[in-house]
Amino acid sequence: MTRANLIAALAARFPSLTTQDAAVSVKEILDAIGHALVQGGRVEIRGFGSFGLNHRPPRIGRNPKTGETVPVPGKYATHFKAGKDLRKRVDQSMR
Repeated sequence: MTRANLIAALAARFPSLTTQDAAVSVKEILDAIGHALVQGGRVEIRGFGSFGLNHRPPRIGRNPKTGETVPVPGKYATHFKAGKDLRKRVDQSMR
């Protein structure tokens, strides 16, 4: 599902919302999640899942073309862990 699909589904489900209002709502929610992660926080949405950060420490990598070793700096990567309810719904729908 794309952002546009999400906006269309939200506008269709709630007729009192215009497509523009739904777009603003989706943008604000995603911006709030992104802002919390930038601040180093964690976002938990009950019944859906949680977003967090995983630290990947620095390491020595290898250039596959030349075989030369190169230092790879440490970084933070976003991580999503599906909640119990979401995992259960997906598992049941795939059977």
